[in-house]
Amino acid sequence: MSARPNSDTATGTKRFQAKREAILAAAADAINEQSAKGMTFADVAARVGLNTTSVTYYFKRKEDLAAACFEQTLERLEAMLEEAAGEDGAEARVRRFLAANMDRLARIRRGEERDFAVLSDLRAMEGPLRQRLLDGWRGIFRKTRALWGAEGSREEIDLRGARAHVLLENIFWLPAWLTRYELDEYPRVEARLMDVFRAGILGPRERWAPVLLDLEHDEPEPGREAFLLAATRLINELGYRGASVQRIASELNVTKGSFYHHLDAKDELVIACYKRSFDIIADTQRLAEEHGGTHWQRLENSIATLLDVQFSERGPLLRTTALSGLPPRVRSTMIDRSNRIARRFAGMLSDGIAEGTIRAIDPLVASQALMALQNAAFDMRKWAGTMPRDRAVAFYASTLVFGLFDDRVMQG
Repeated sequence: MSARPNSDTATGTKRFQAKREAILAAAADAINEQSAKGMTFADVAARVGLNTTSVTYYFKRKEDLAAACFEQTLERLEAMLEEAAGEDGAEARVRRFLAANMDRLARIRRGEERDFAVLSDLRAMEGPLRQRLLDGWRGIFRKTRALWGAEGSREEIDLRGARAHVLLENIFWLPAWLTRYELDEYPRVEARLMDVFRAGILGPRERWAPVLLDLEHDEPEPGREAFLLAATRLINELGYRGASVQRIASELNVTKGSFYHHLDAKDELVIACYKRSFDIIADTQRLAEEHGGTHWQRLENSIATLLDVQFSERGPLLRTTALSGLPPRVRSTMIDRSNRIARRFAGMLSDGIAEGTIRAIDPLVASQALMALQNAAFDMRKWAGTMPRDRAVAFYASTLVFGLFDDRVMQG
């Protein structure tokens, strides 16, 4: 007599779970396009053919829905990391983790799977939800760091922290550039990226001995640089929509009216922050070429100078995570500028390969790995502050200079 009710209950539970998963997938798409702050119940409901009230049956508040999306992302990352941890040795574990993510992106490209929510807006969450999500993220970071082992000296743990961060950032950066390749090229791209992870970009007879380039310049409008720097820091921490005009003004202890003295609108602020950051990167690349030396020396001087900026008080540069909050036309313009910078890195790599100072790697793939490296350095400012600056720069850069498994950087 009890079989029928139990069957109905099971069917109801499956239906509830299927609808909940559909809502989460739609919300993840909305977050990736518009940021968590920009996501609305109405938009999510429209994506799954429901009305807004129906969505609130599953998630009472928009913040609860965003948190559930982020928790789902953390759970999927944790599952991939646990699978990778079963491999023998750090290189095999990293290879397995990269392969799992490439497989996931291939399934998404084929329409067999939906993407999960990017974590760039996680810090913009508030209250207990924010703390819970940040605790989850720290767990992911520790599991990633453990791919290189659990025990070690302070120096070894510092280096593993840099490796874990660069690995994760490259995984998150993949969707930004992988769509330029045909689906059947994915295995080759995976192999070329793993080759950079495995052995780095440095030629066999070269060494890490960078010269920091002088980026000092006159400020065209007094106060504007400080304003853009404060805005950049807040946008990096809270996302485009999380960094309100009021918060930026409060950071500088000025009125909202002072904001509009410098800029006419919020979008103009982000565009100005991006222009400042892209100009710094482009100036660094130009100065490296003018400084001369081998093509490897020009590249290492660029890398070291940009990381020094990111770790110093004159930093940071604006993270590409702010792009999700921008209007499509503006976003496209910013991505075009980012791609030009990546192509210049690729040119430096190509010239170094021809010269013999850089390994025979895929310069296009390696240039995107370098973009991820410098882009994510903001998140390692606290880590960098625990050691001398030159050591922090060397440790962080070593992840792609020597590769993720070479300890030469610890030997001077």
